Amino acid sequence: MRVAGNNKKDVEWAEAKKKCRLNEETLKMAQQMGLNPRSLIKNIPNKSEQWKAPVNVWIQEMYEKRQIKALKKKVQKEASPE
Repeated sequence: MRVAGNNKKDVEWAEAKKKCRLNEETLKMAQQMGLNPRSLIKNIPNKSEQWKAPVNVWIQEMYEKRQIKALKKKVQKEASPE
C-alpha cells in the first residue's frame, strides 16, 4: 500500500528529472543529499544566467564536495586519539 504523500513526491521527482534532464545516477545523488525536487527545477539556468551551471553538473559538483568533506571528517576522527 502506498501513501498519497509519497506518490506526490514521486511525481515531483519525475517532473524534476524530465525538466532538468537528469539521469538516474544524478537523480539518486540529489535524493541522497536530501534536495527538494522543486529546488532543482528552480535552479534551471535562464538564458540571462550564463554563469549558472546546468542542474546535473551542479548536483554532481555538490555531491563530490560533500563526499570529500565527509571523507576528511572520517579520517580526522580516526586520527584523533581518544
